[in-house]
This record gives sequence, structure tokens and C-alpha cells, in this order.
Amino acid sequence: MESDSDRVTLSSIAKVGKSSGEIGDAEEPLINGIHPSENYSTPTAILPFLFPALGGLLYGYDIGATSCATISIESATLSGITWYGLSSLEIGLVTSGSLYGALIGSILAFNIADFLGRRRELILAALLYIVGALVTAFAPDFVVLVIGRFIFGIGIGLAMHAAPMYIAETAPSPIRGQLVSLKEFFIVLGMVAGYGVGSLLVDKVAGWRYMYGVSCPLAVVMGIGMWWLPASPRWLLLCAIKGKGNFLDLKETAIFCLCRLRGQIIGDSGPEQVDEMLNELSFAGEEKEATPGEMFRGKCRKALIIGAGLVLFQQITGQPSVLYYAASILQNAGFSTASDATRVSILLGLLKLIMTGIAVLVVDRLGRRPLLLGGVSGIVISLFLLGSYYIFLDNAPAAAVAALLLYVGCYQLSFGPIGWLMISEIFPLRLRGRGLSIAVLVNFGANAIVTFAFSPLKALLGAGFLFYAFGVVAVLSIVFIFFIVPETKGLTLEEIEVKCL
Repeated sequence: MESDSDRVTLSSIAKVGKSSGEIGDAEEPLINGIHPSENYSTPTAILPFLFPALGGLLYGYDIGATSCATISIESATLSGITWYGLSSLEIGLVTSGSLYGALIGSILAFNIADFLGRRRELILAALLYIVGALVTAFAPDFVVLVIGRFIFGIGIGLAMHAAPMYIAETAPSPIRGQLVSLKEFFIVLGMVAGYGVGSLLVDKVAGWRYMYGVSCPLAVVMGIGMWWLPASPRWLLLCAIKGKGNFLDLKETAIFCLCRLRGQIIGDSGPEQVDEMLNELSFAGEEKEATPGEMFRGKCRKALIIGAGLVLFQQITGQPSVLYYAASILQNAGFSTASDATRVSILLGLLKLIMTGIAVLVVDRLGRRPLLLGGVSGIVISLFLLGSYYIFLDNAPAAAVAALLLYVGCYQLSFGPIGWLMISEIFPLRLRGRGLSIAVLVNFGANAIVTFAFSPLKALLGAGFLFYAFGVVAVLSIVFIFFIVPETKGLTLEEIEVKCL
């Protein structure tokens, strides 16, 4: 099935308006006011999405499999090891070892991303996934197990940094939102697969080794796939205009890569599209050498506020905490499956999968802001309903179940996929690698803080008032989205930089 995008013209941002999503009526051409038709076919867009998205699938699988692996490791009869008597701190290291690694991976990405490029960074991530999975699966003792988890986590940090960039920079503009959001779908799909594989292996001797070992073949497929795929044409053009190589050679390579990505349908328009990208990059000032301090000035600072703000609110609106209470809420409601944490996780994982699929289908039609504003409004309602359940409505477990399902569904319509989509789009090209690494670092860091602060805050405030506090934060996030976050639907990445920043 083939489709052509409509011709796009830029309009200027309204100087006066109620929110950042309002665009003025006056048209302001970026270069010549008209962009060439972006011909593409859906089949040729699949593989440039699929192989990077496997990095997200492996991240999700690790989350799901670890919840079952810790049960297996602690079992005296099924662990298959002599050091099964782990303390709560040691189990915490097994569970969060990959999170610590992801934090380090995000820091590494800040320094190496623009040097390696998106493709080679994903190949490195695949190698770390393979090494981490093998070290964990064959770990002879606890220390080696944690080292394996840490190595796998570094791969997560690099993959979650490079995958959205590669997908966003190589995807046709009309379906860019769907493809980047579909990466979130793959993360959730990985979680469900992890829960499923874990439930099948949790009763087998040394089942935890097989749970972690399953990651290895997928990582091999990801690495081979990324080796076969071409480099990002936009990254090559960035290198060209910054003088990092022969300009004409890099331009020709960018044309070749774009033609490989688009297939035969691109016809003879490859050079024209690359020239348009070059003109827009030059117009946006991308030829200037980026400095670390520039991240915090001008349009880069605005992009950082938008990107880091979204992923920060994504975590501090209580997503880890709500899921922490899922099993007890369903158990109090009388669901027989709630006594089995794995089955409850699979149930919620399927709901997340369905809602993420809906977001993927509508994001390029409705836009980013409507999904964010609508979804986070639902999150606000669910958090206040959960808080009320623990304070006033403890005899109405159905209300808690409704709040839980509403939260999960609305999160996957909004913060889940759209947060990752926006950070892949919003940063200027020459600072996209560093900017996205900061956003990913904020994401994983905020996740760690919320996870570790949850228990003491619950002891201090009680569950009800804690959910109320999360609800207040969610209200603040709506204000942030309404006034700060722009609409990027239908714009090329270069247009986003000029029009929205």
C-alpha cells in the first residue's frame, strides 16, 4: 500500500495565544514555502522501525521477566543455586540493577551519541544486551548476576536513547508519530511477553536463567538488523554541514541511505529531498558547532524544558506507585486471579497493549496535544478516586478497580507513547543526541526516585494522601502541557525546530 503526503507549508507561531498549541494564520515559509512530496510505501518503513524497536521490546521483556525471576531465585527448591537466601537489599539490586545500568547508559550517550551515530549506537546496545543476558543467565554467584544486570541496563540506556532518534529521523513525516509511538507498544508487548515467559518457567528448576537467556536471540536479531540498515540520512547531513568529512561524499551517502529507506517509490526525488533537508538545516543554523552549554540557552533550552518536563511528569504522576498497588486492589475486589501476581500483571499488560495500540492509530490524526491533555485529565480523575478509596471508600473496591483501569488506560494514551515521541522530535538535530540523553536520564532517574521514595512517603502520608499528592502533580502537568508543549503533528523535524522552538 502506497501513500503520498500532502505538501506542507510553514505558518508562524502566533505571538499571542492561550496556549503553545495555537498557531497563527500568517504563513512564514521556512525556505521556499513548499516541500517536495514525501513519497513512501508502508512496507519499506517496517524494517527501519522494527529493528530499533526490538531495543524497546527487550527493555519491556526485562521488566516482565524480572518480576518472575526474583521469585525463582529466592526459591530453595527451584532456584538451582546455593546462594538463594538473598536479603531484601540484594533482591532490590537484582531488580533495579538494569535501572542503574540504564542511568549510566544515558550518561554515556551524552558523550558518544553524535560521534557514533544512531545506527552504531544501536549496534552497541545490541552487543551489550547479548553480553548482559549471557552473563546473567550463566552467573555462578550473586556478584556476577548483578554485573550482568548492570551491563544489560547500559544496553537499555543506549537503546532507549538511540531508537526513538533513528525511527524519528528515518520515518516519513506523515507516519512518524505512529512509528515512534509504536515503539512504546513494543515495550509493553515485551512486558507482556516477559510475564508470559516468566509464568511458564517460574516452576522449573533454575527457571530464572532461561528467563534472562531468552533475551539473547532477540538481541542478536536486533544487532544483525541494525548492521544491515543504513545510517540516518539526517545524521550524515549534520556531519556534512559541520565539516566532519567530505561534504559531497557524505551528501551522496545520505541520498543512497534515503533511497534504501524509501525503496523504489522514491524514484528520482532522493537528491531533491536531501537538498531540501540541507537547506532547512542551514536555515536553522545547524552548521554551527554545538557546545554543552548551548543545551541550556535559546531554542535548545526550550526543547529541553519540553522534553525533560514531559518525561519528568511521566514518572512523578505516580505510575510505578499505582502499579505497585494493582494486585492488592484487585484482590480486595474479589478477583480470584489477584492472588497470582503474574496473572494480574498479564491482565494489566494486555490493557496497556490495547490502549497503546489505540494511541498509535490516532496520534497522527488527532495530534500529540489532544492525546496528552485528554489522557492526563483521566489520570487526574483516577488518582483522586484512588486517594478517596483509601480514605473514604474502603468499602467500595469496585471504585478502586475502575480508578486503576482508568489510570493504566489513560497513561498509555498519553504519557506512555507521547512522551517518547515528543523527545524524539523536539530537539534540534545538532543537539538531538545530547538533548535526548538528558531526557532519558531524567526519565530513568525520576523512575528510580519515585520507586525508592514511595515506601517512606506512604508511611509518612498514608496511601490516600499520597495518591492525592500525585493527583495535584498531574494537575500541574496539565498546565505544563497546555502552555508549554507545542503540536508537532504533520511537521518535518526541521519544521519543528523553526516553527515550535
